[in-house]
Amino acid sequence: MTNLKLVRRSAERLGDQLYGQILEQIVSGAIKAGEKLPSENQLCQSFQVSRPTVREALMRLHADGLVTTRQGSGTVVQRRPSDNLVRLSRSSDIAEMLRCMEVRLALEGGAARLAAMRHTPSELDRITKALDAMDASFRGGEAPTRADWEFHGAVAAASGNPLFVEMLGTLRGAIHHSMTVALGLTQIGSAERARRVYEEHEAIRDAIARRDAEEADLAMRYHLSRARQRVTDGQRDN
Repeated sequence: MTNLKLVRRSAERLGDQLYGQILEQIVSGAIKAGEKLPSENQLCQSFQVSRPTVREALMRLHADGLVTTRQGSGTVVQRRPSDNLVRLSRSSDIAEMLRCMEVRLALEGGAARLAAMRHTPSELDRITKALDAMDASFRGGEAPTRADWEFHGAVAAASGNPLFVEMLGTLRGAIHHSMTVALGLTQIGSAERARRVYEEHEAIRDAIARRDAEEADLAMRYHLSRARQRVTDGQRDN
């Protein structure tokens, strides 16, 4: 990675741009799993950015499980995402997408918990119809992005608190992008991967239907955590 310069895009944060370009090196195999990243000083020199920018990018790579710190070895690549990740999304957008998924973990678990406690029969029917549409899309070989959005929106609406719906609406662009990428990777992957994605949604619906608030919260958080892992781990559920 020596003698590289950051390809700067004025509308994007430098930390996200650097994150994306290091990610590209990992995805391309220029830096393989188990290999050490260049030092902070080397990254500063190679990309001509400040140390805080480098540390921000490394912090994101750590948070996403792509790198880890080993005593005496420095920062090491822990896993390699799928080649298809950077085909479905600009590499510099991936950091924002994963940040959005972190927010969804905090937000949607609570919405699912309240939905289990408060849903009406018609609201449960809306959730079920979205789940059925997702199943039909998978069976038809399509990425069920629209059905996925409808499912999560229906859960938020069933919470009985319109602020959950409003907050999802505020994040709609970022959420739609993350769904498009995650479901695109699922569509490219195995039938087993698609089955697991469907079953994660089914578990959420079933917990809500049973009015099991704790299980609904856990099922939603589990699904979103797994979705995040599937984005960054090329071997997850292949």
